[in-house]
Amino acid sequence: MLLSGLYAFICSAGFAIIFNIPKQRIIQSGIAGALGWVVYDQAQLALSSPVFAAFLGAFVVGIIGEIFARIYKQPETIFIVPGIVPLVPGYGIYYAMLQAVEKDYAASLQYGIETFLVALAIASAIISTTSIGRMMKRWLKKKSVQKNVAESIGE
Repeated sequence: MLLSGLYAFICSAGFAIIFNIPKQRIIQSGIAGALGWVVYDQAQLALSSPVFAAFLGAFVVGIIGEIFARIYKQPETIFIVPGIVPLVPGYGIYYAMLQAVEKDYAASLQYGIETFLVALAIASAIISTTSIGRMMKRWLKKKSVQKNVAESIGE
């Protein structure tokens, strides 16, 4: 588990470098990818569902990206995009194409559908975390405005 987490960290950090992420934030992007992969890996072992495991892994990457964005005052995409790279189902696309070339269309369709569902789960998780982050931001802003109004009335 630790070794695969380290590989995911290296993968995410490497893609952060390729995507020209600010040098000070490469480590955080790697951490997001590593934690997302570890959650994905453990969820897949526990649940035997690559689709739900991908959703959970991407959800963790999204939450960490939102947290790091608030802490470091950076856009969340610089943490999320490199963080989801280890979760992208490239193996599924490869095997779907391989089975199609070998004329095993049933297996090709099975790999293709699973790959599509994993990609959909990743996208859904990122959309969910972004929506939650925006709702929290609005809620905190509303609380701040209410506090400022209450203080001005009390004066």
